[in-house]
Amino acid sequence: MTAHYTLIMGTQDWSSWSLRPYLALRATGATFEQVVIPLRRPDSKAKILQHSHSGFIPALKIVEGGRTHTVWDSLAICETIADLHPAAKLWPDDPYLRAEARAYAAEMHSGFAAVRSNLSMDFARRHPTPTLDDETKVQVARIVDAWMHALTNHSDANGFLFGRFSIADCMYGPVVSRFRTYGIATPPEVSTYMARMLALPAMQDWEKASQAEVDAGLA
Repeated sequence: MTAHYTLIMGTQDWSSWSLRPYLALRATGATFEQVVIPLRRPDSKAKILQHSHSGFIPALKIVEGGRTHTVWDSLAICETIADLHPAAKLWPDDPYLRAEARAYAAEMHSGFAAVRSNLSMDFARRHPTPTLDDETKVQVARIVDAWMHALTNHSDANGFLFGRFSIADCMYGPVVSRFRTYGIATPPEVSTYMARMLALPAMQDWEKASQAEVDAGLA
């Protein structure tokens, strides 16, 4: 029996958390509907609560066999997608490499508050590089160092953090966009990785949707 997916997302130009499961779903090749709820509006919370009892998005609605399941939280959604689509191989096969990839994803999920605050996602726009405070500099350096470590030790001809595209790449996709938006300088190896991420059809489609929001005055 085939499941029917609906991904409830926020304004695409801004919603970094929505981008992550979107990338994972696109990597499976599964079809899914998208519902975009405009953020930063007086009625945003009420509209979100119509789809997600947690009051947060993204949320993934899965309808299968007459039952509806709702999963919220970006990483939980990505893990669910990986479980339901094992052929997509969204984690490395090797258990130790898989554990490291999960650590990368979890570190992004729980950390880097200064980067989130001072380099907020604005996917379609480009801004001058701001003056970064010390904590943001430390966090940017940690992200770059983590990417360099993975690319040096685990990447292959596919060119992603752990060889083939994985949930680790999904989790860092919004950071790639942030670094581009604000012109954050990166080593050549990282710049190549970022270009590969930005060239993904899913990232290209997300950018088109983000630009359409900006053009319409929605972001």
